Amino acid sequence: MYGERIARARARMRELGVDVLLLSTGPDLPYLTGYEAMPLERLTMLVLPAGVDREAMLVVPRLEAPRVVERPDAFTVLPWDETDDPISVVADLVPPASTAAIGDHTWARFVLDLQDALPEVRFRRAVDVTGPLRIVKDAAEIEALRAAARVVDDVAAVMRERPFSGRTELDVHRELVERMLEGGHERANFAIVATGPNAASPHHDPTGRVIVPGDVVLCDFGGTMHGYCSDITRMFAVGSPAPEVREAYAVLREAQEAGVESATVGTRCEDVDAATRRVIVDAGYGEYFVHRTGHGIGTEAHEDPYVVAGNDTPLVAGHAFSVEPGIYVPGRFGLRLEDIVVATDAGPERLNHAARDLATVE
Repeated sequence: MYGERIARARARMRELGVDVLLLSTGPDLPYLTGYEAMPLERLTMLVLPAGVDREAMLVVPRLEAPRVVERPDAFTVLPWDETDDPISVVADLVPPASTAAIGDHTWARFVLDLQDALPEVRFRRAVDVTGPLRIVKDAAEIEALRAAARVVDDVAAVMRERPFSGRTELDVHRELVERMLEGGHERANFAIVATGPNAASPHHDPTGRVIVPGDVVLCDFGGTMHGYCSDITRMFAVGSPAPEVREAYAVLREAQEAGVESATVGTRCEDVDAATRRVIVDAGYGEYFVHRTGHGIGTEAHEDPYVVAGNDTPLVAGHAFSVEPGIYVPGRFGLRLEDIVVATDAGPERLNHAARDLATVE
């Protein structure tokens, strides 16, 4: 798998006139090698030449080398010692007067040091090489996304039976994190729990606010499992919700359904955004929908393609993304409904299947 991905990366590099790809921390490195570098002050970097006659070298601190699963068909491991200069090690592998594409997540200190060490090398962003490779998911990647989605679906289902009243946002946050880990996620990437007026802030940080009857609770949570991400948002009402909340949530469900149904192969990302937004605007809530409809998902929780006005990228089979319209009324309440969707030749496939109603909880 990794050898095939590296071959595709090399072909893309040759198309763009890129001589060498330099990848440090971030999602591109594990995508091509299976190894996720720790974000350390010690440099890790894959040096991938465009030419098939030159080896790809994974430069790693020696103390990190035991964590690398060696893949001889894809790269050779080159450890460096504490007394070595890793910038020089990498620089010696870069062809002179070449064009290098460097990873978008590389620390600035390393980028600047490499520019000083390689004054004749032209640097550009690696996303131009890796973006088109990662944006279209293959069958194995989609199955990994499905598996991660099943875990958070199960968590959402369990939370419908759990008490909310009398607990704090932080308490519910911790439960979501623990349940994702228990379900098989290696890590929880986020768990937003926003209650009452706090939910009008789309990325609210959970606090010690105590949940009371009449509150509506927004739970947006996701993590990483086997290298691929989950992301889901479900809403819970503690007791009977106010009529204005019921009315707004009915609009939200209709908007999300319109967005999912519109996400067919060939449809532009901006048109999916327009499909959800049109329903919300027509219902009089347009000013309260303050973000894009969705984002791509894969090895990162947020990646291309972005479902937003101005993005005229047409969907192709294998694009995976969220559809998550929201309605946020300052000082009163906030609502969001989110599923992960994959564009397929047979039509949009929802990966999340947990109930989408406004769940009534105690």
